[in-house]
Amino acid sequence: MPQFDAIVVGSGPNGLAAAVTLARAGLSVRVYERNPTIGGGARTAEVTLPGFHHDICSAVHPAALASPFFRAWGLREKVDFVIPEISYAQAMHDGRAGVAYHDLERTVEGLGRDGAAWRSLMKPLVDHIDGVTDFTGSQLLRIPRDPVTALRFGLRVLEQGTPAWGLRFREDVAPALLAGVNAHSIGRMPRLSTAGAGLMLAAHGHARGWPIPRGGSQAIIDALASDLVAHGGEIVVDHEVDSLDSLPTARAVLLDVTPRALDRIAGDRLPDRYRRALGRFRYGDAVAKVDFALSAPVPWTNPALAEAGSIHAGGTRAEIQAAEGAVADGRHPENPYLLISQPSRVDPTRAPDGRHVLWAYTHVPAGSTEDPAEAVINRIERFAPGFREVILDHRAVSASELEAYNPNYVGGDISAGAVTIPQLIRRPVLSTDPWRTPARGIYLSSSSTPPGTAVHGMCGWYAARSALRHEFGITQMPELGD
Repeated sequence: MPQFDAIVVGSGPNGLAAAVTLARAGLSVRVYERNPTIGGGARTAEVTLPGFHHDICSAVHPAALASPFFRAWGLREKVDFVIPEISYAQAMHDGRAGVAYHDLERTVEGLGRDGAAWRSLMKPLVDHIDGVTDFTGSQLLRIPRDPVTALRFGLRVLEQGTPAWGLRFREDVAPALLAGVNAHSIGRMPRLSTAGAGLMLAAHGHARGWPIPRGGSQAIIDALASDLVAHGGEIVVDHEVDSLDSLPTARAVLLDVTPRALDRIAGDRLPDRYRRALGRFRYGDAVAKVDFALSAPVPWTNPALAEAGSIHAGGTRAEIQAAEGAVADGRHPENPYLLISQPSRVDPTRAPDGRHVLWAYTHVPAGSTEDPAEAVINRIERFAPGFREVILDHRAVSASELEAYNPNYVGGDISAGAVTIPQLIRRPVLSTDPWRTPARGIYLSSSSTPPGTAVHGMCGWYAARSALRHEFGITQMPELGD
């Protein structure tokens, strides 16, 4: 007799989404987490000075408000989000900046001669954002619910992911603004995968904004955990799972881990052919991160940057292209691209009165052991002279240290697998149900499955739905909302 109906390994957003779905179906569920605290890539902690609350990995969540799982679950009612007026901005030289407002028309006005081109690129996607979410929010091996929007999106990806990306715009701010958001996926440009990720995020920026949870990303995790416990689930922390044999018996085991870890944990329960396919899964380049405790706001040269929730410090599109190309070639770029979040500008709970927190990623080759602090500080200084003087404390984490914290970040790859077109189709294998492994009762529920990385819970939700059908004969999915 199984001790549990289902066990989930990993308490990140996908693991907890899976656990909540299973528990709401009336099953007995236990979650195991290797770290002392739950959350995975969505934790918030004091890692510099007391009273300064830093997001350990993810900080800004455009996918959260778009996620069908979170919308059905009622995330907006359970977590307080702040939606900045400026979704993201691009820091450029000579004090200039590209600004993507939540309001599309205000963005168009600020882009001058390229405003109309930005509108024609974005408006069809913004007006049909649910179709974009449907197309990008699951596996590609299916017929989209809104094929017209899927076609519009695909044509724009073909434009911005190929050498044709230079045909639409006449000046340099709009292309840089788009390149900054494309770079989130870490990869060469132009490329279809980076363009697809960028267009999706940019469209969300105008449709629902780039929200920041009040109090930090941990608020999302705590809300999921509370829901799980309220429906009879259990969470065990500080417990690493090296083998399925170490777990209590269960009818279904859902693993929020990479294909590499799935192969190690499940071992010979998996067929050899499937294990070879897992071994062919490729991981991408990496990030290194610095958290700052500041005595004052960042002294940005351009005042618009001070109001943005997220900033891309990369300069022109050519500079971003060169930086991402260097990383892909295995080099640390001289002028690195930075992804910056300054949540305390919109959420005063993050730092003591008058003080601020700043979160900054830079892209580096996989497995890098280089301390990123000086490179990041110098790059911010380029767009905010005097930044060094407002730093009270900082914590730097190399790519290799990120993997030590979370093994899902292989080599520092926070996407849990390279974001390329082949791996968006085959993630981790070519299947109409990639969350279900060939071994009875074993499921993969991590960002290494569709739709990939972000705090949306969709990978876990899809895995749980598959397990409910195949292991428990439940075809009517549980009600997620209260």
